[in-house]
Amino acid sequence: MIETRLKPTLSMMLALTVASPALAAPPPPPAPPLDGPATPESCARLGFPAFGEDGGGYRARFGGAQTSALPTTPSPAPPPPARLNAPAIPPLPIPPVERRIEQPRPPQSVVVTGSAIGRPAPYPGQPRLDTERYPDATPNPVKRTAEDPVSTFSIDVDTASYANVRRFLNDGEQPPTDAVRVEELINYFDYGYTPPPNRQPPFAATVAVVPSPWSPDRQLVHIGVQGYELPARERPPLNLVFLIDTSGSMSSPDKLPLARKAMDVLIDQLGPRDRVSMVAYAGSAGAVLAPTDGRQKLMMRCALGSLRAGGSTAGGEGLALAYDLAKQNLDPKAVNRVVLMTDGDFNVGIADPARLKDFVAERRKDGVYLSVYGFGRGNYNDVMMQTLAQNGNGTAAYIDGLTEARRLFREDLPKSFLPIADDVKIQVEFNPAAVVEYRLIGYETRLLNREDFNNDRVDAGEVGSGASVTALYEITPVGARPSTDPLRYHAPARAGGSADELAFLKIRYKPPGEDRSRLISRPITARDRVGDLAQAPEATRWAVAVAGFAQILRQDPWVAADFGLDDVEALVQGARGADPDGERAEFLTLVRAAEDARHAASAR
Repeated sequence: MIETRLKPTLSMMLALTVASPALAAPPPPPAPPLDGPATPESCARLGFPAFGEDGGGYRARFGGAQTSALPTTPSPAPPPPARLNAPAIPPLPIPPVERRIEQPRPPQSVVVTGSAIGRPAPYPGQPRLDTERYPDATPNPVKRTAEDPVSTFSIDVDTASYANVRRFLNDGEQPPTDAVRVEELINYFDYGYTPPPNRQPPFAATVAVVPSPWSPDRQLVHIGVQGYELPARERPPLNLVFLIDTSGSMSSPDKLPLARKAMDVLIDQLGPRDRVSMVAYAGSAGAVLAPTDGRQKLMMRCALGSLRAGGSTAGGEGLALAYDLAKQNLDPKAVNRVVLMTDGDFNVGIADPARLKDFVAERRKDGVYLSVYGFGRGNYNDVMMQTLAQNGNGTAAYIDGLTEARRLFREDLPKSFLPIADDVKIQVEFNPAAVVEYRLIGYETRLLNREDFNNDRVDAGEVGSGASVTALYEITPVGARPSTDPLRYHAPARAGGSADELAFLKIRYKPPGEDRSRLISRPITARDRVGDLAQAPEATRWAVAVAGFAQILRQDPWVAADFGLDDVEALVQGARGADPDGERAEFLTLVRAAEDARHAASAR
């Protein structure tokens, strides 16, 4: 009887033991979230400890005081969730650099050409600086067709100058003349050109010839090149390395804090096939985030939040580390690109634009593109930005606010990040039987020699998916009074060809990843002429309006003195079109702001 009574009791005890919550095995921890707000709690769970409520985000994972330079050995990045298997970053050799606390310093000692502009500090506590630098580019001269009939230049789809000019005008100031690059103002806008029907060839050209509104008896040749837009199914994945300037000069709200917001917009666009790594640099450079799956957006946001501004600027070292990281993780099926966010104020290590030009030109051979995004004011180094972008197989833009970041990284992301053609060059040969003189408006920093057009070893601009390029020539037709006299001791070339053919347009490009270029060509004839500017296509009228505005801002000597901003406004009003994004309406406000700034400057 006793044994019979004990068996149920033991069974009940065993059942109670197994069911007891206190003795049960703990449930597995929940997987870290892939996305969500980057809060101190969520980022701490991913290995990014909060450092307080000072507006800087999270303490950088480099050790040491926040005002000192970064150490020369990269710290380990926080591990991503195991199921996504993001590879770790191997140690990279980084040359030793001096560790120092950021101190007030004199202007940079590097020698660059261009203008500098001193401006009052826009934020409380920010010191007044006088080191903004811009390329010294004299407007293109008028050339006599009989003596030099061929014009050659590299395509340019950069827009940095437009946003930078807008920043000056919105602050009530006239921009320095060297900051105004006419082609970048023109190419800021979408002209609705007819696209090519398929990918080969990837470009379609649109041409119109109209009277010049600022030079009587002259005409403007408007050339529009529209790129093929890749369907979503054909778009390659992105393999990006964010290279972020965290030096002391990036501390103001329009620099590192704005860069964080801009990159957050870009992160929103990433998909599961994309990958992102991060490198930060101040006194030296360090890896912040291992190559990370595009789904792990919270991890990326927490890495961005870990960055604070402090230290000097070892930009050259940061570039070297970013390129090394991109090369180590190169994906031949992806677009491999370094995305640089900086004010361009390099002051430690390699800081000479000429040396950096050679460096990025050599590293582009690895198949890594470079996109450069500028921030801030007072010490903005446009010379450095242009040098890096033009020689690194990439583009340059200036971000003056979150709206511009959304335009670049949301609406225009394929244009900036998905190349459809490399080394794109344009060559126009004018017919002396129809054109006495010509002048290329803008593109001063993109000019090429005639022989460079057929030389596939000469680098030129890149064009992204769905991007367009616009160029304008001003010509003096035969019968109009030229601005130059014929040479006394030089027999002019015999005018040949039909006067119905004004010029011959050629476009040379390389498909991405290929070494041999291909050619597109078409004649520019009298059939492209429109006798009255008011009857020209809307795209032509808008391009002419923007070109007139830009030439006035940079005080172009070839624009008649009686052509003013009120004439530009009249052209703008007649060519605004549908304007769904409000960009053309904004341009009209800039024209009026330029008039106000001019009056204010003359009243001082």
